[in-house]
Amino acid sequence: MHLSKTISALLLCFAIAVSASAQDQEADSTGLPGDNFSLQGALDLFKKAGSPEEFEKLLNTQDNKINNLDLNGDGQIDYVRVTGKKQDDVQIFVLQALVSPTESQDVAVISLEKTADDNAVIQIEGDADIYGESTIAEPLPEADNVFNYSPASHGPSVSSPEGIIVNVWFWPCVRFVYAPAYTVWISPFTWVAHPVWWRPWRPMPYYEYRPYCAHYRTRYVVVPTRRIQPARVMYRPTRMTSVTVIQRNRVVVDNYRNNRNSGRVDRGGNYGGRGGYTPGRTNNGGGSYTPGRTNNGGGNYTPGRVNNGGSNGGGNYTPGRTNNGGSNGGGNYTPGRTNNGGSNGGGNYTPGRTNNGGGTRQSVGNGNSGGRQSSGRSSNNGGGSRGGRVSRN
Repeated sequence: MHLSKTISALLLCFAIAVSASAQDQEADSTGLPGDNFSLQGALDLFKKAGSPEEFEKLLNTQDNKINNLDLNGDGQIDYVRVTGKKQDDVQIFVLQALVSPTESQDVAVISLEKTADDNAVIQIEGDADIYGESTIAEPLPEADNVFNYSPASHGPSVSSPEGIIVNVWFWPCVRFVYAPAYTVWISPFTWVAHPVWWRPWRPMPYYEYRPYCAHYRTRYVVVPTRRIQPARVMYRPTRMTSVTVIQRNRVVVDNYRNNRNSGRVDRGGNYGGRGGYTPGRTNNGGGSYTPGRTNNGGGNYTPGRVNNGGSNGGGNYTPGRTNNGGSNGGGNYTPGRTNNGGSNGGGNYTPGRTNNGGGTRQSVGNGNSGGRQSSGRSSNNGGGSRGGRVSRN
C-alpha cells in the first residue's frame, strides 16, 4: 500500500516537472514561424554536406530535425528546396519552402564569398517574414578555422568590417561549389514533383523541437552585420514570398516587430494621468518630465538634480542646485545658490546672494527705505517691499 502511494507520488512529481519544463520552453518561443527552422542547424548541415544537392536532402531528412516548418498549416512538414546563384566569387543559396502549387516562401539565404585562394566567408540570413526581422548567423571561431579579415588584406572592394572571421574554405561543399567544373545548383523539385525518397512527417511541438537544436548555438552565433554585401544585391530581385504565409502570420509578426521597435512596454503614454512620460524613470507628480531622475513635486524639471520642494504650482528649476523652498507660487530660481524662502508669492532670485524672506526683491537694501546698497553686502532679511536705494552712512 505504501509502495503504491510512493510510486504514485513520484509519477505525479515527474509529470509536474515535465509540464513545467514544457511551459518554460514555450515561454522561450516567439510564436514566429522561424522558431521551427534552426538557422544554426542549417549551417551545420551545409558544413557536413558534400554538395548543394546533398545539403537539400539533409534539410529534408526527418532524422536531422532541422526543418520543422508547416507554413501552410496542413499538418505536414513543408519541403525546403535549395536554389543557387553565382556572381564572380560570391554565391548564394536560397532555402525556399513549397507552400502550395502556386506559392513558395523564402526561409533563409546562405551567402558565401571566396576572399582569397584558401579563404572563404559564410553567413545565413533568415527571412523577415519568417523570423520577424532579418536574422543573421555565422560560425563561431575555432582554433584552426579563423583568419584576420580586413580590407587591407583582401582588397579595397571588401565592405565587411574588420575582425576575426571563420574560414570555411575547407568545408567540402564550399570546395565543391568553387571547383572549375561546378554547375550552379537549381533544385528541380516543385509542389507536385517531390523527390522519390521524401515523405512528409508531422511537425513537432516547439517544446519538443527546441532541445534538438539548442546545441547548435554553441558553434554558431547570431550577429548584426552582413559581411558579404554583394550577396544582398544578388538576392533581392529573386526573393519569393507567399501571400498565404504572410496573412497566416500577420498578427504574430506585427506584434513581434512592434515590441522590438518599442524596446519597452508602453503603459499608456501618460503615467498617473499627468504630464508626459518617457521610458526609464518614474514621474510621481504632474508637469513635464524628462529622463534621468525623479520629480516628486510639481513644476518643470530638467535632468541633473532633485527637486525636493513641496510646490503646488511650479517655480522653474534648472540643473545645478537644490530648491528646498515651500513656495506655493513660483519664484524663479537660477543656478548657483539656495532659495530657502517660504514665499507665497515668489521673489525673484539672482545668483550670488540669499533671499531669506518673502516679498519682491528688486535690489539689495534694508527696510522700506530707498537708498542703494552696493553688491557684496547683506541681503533683504525682512518682508517689506523694496524699491529704493540705501546709501551707507
